[in-house]
Amino acid sequence: MPVSTILKTNRSSTPVPPRLRAEVEKILITDAELAQRIKILARGIERDFRGREMVVVSLLNGTVLFLADLIRHLNLPLRLDFIGVSSYGAGTESGDLVFTKELRLDVRGRDVLLVDDILDTGKTLSRVLPKLRALKPRRIKTCVLLDKPSRRVAKVKPDYVGFTIPDLFVIGYGLDFAERYRNLPFVGVLHPHIYKEVLEHAAKK
Repeated sequence: MPVSTILKTNRSSTPVPPRLRAEVEKILITDAELAQRIKILARGIERDFRGREMVVVSLLNGTVLFLADLIRHLNLPLRLDFIGVSSYGAGTESGDLVFTKELRLDVRGRDVLLVDDILDTGKTLSRVLPKLRALKPRRIKTCVLLDKPSRRVAKVKPDYVGFTIPDLFVIGYGLDFAERYRNLPFVGVLHPHIYKEVLEHAAKK
């Protein structure tokens, strides 16, 4: 079982900035907590890879902030590439998975670190991992910033986890809702009325 920081629903005492209080219910993980935990993740990855060159494969788009901070702390040779994945669905529910970008680098015989922002149902990684394995890498390790095990429907277990969180709709630090909030420096909980309005609008179409 990967070691992670487990967050409780009522833990946060950091106030939400006034301009965001109508949309963000609370801050779940502060920028300082993110920075500290990512350094610990990087040290664990370095120990496991033992100085071997790796190919870091990141899933677009939500990983961008997490990825940038993570690789800055990885003191070992690496190459970087991306897989574009879009899940088209209404509101908070995942829809059909579409690959929008394929790997450019050859990973055959190489060590691969697959990075994602959040492991929720597991449907995305359950589609991506077989695609990567077909390219015959030496091994694949998975790293996710957030793990939401209560939502899991696919049998996927990450190797490195930043934080294990409750079943909350989270945004910020790369995570979005309707392509908004990615630039927030913290992970916050979205007010339910925000996404309920979108669901209601979609249902009327």
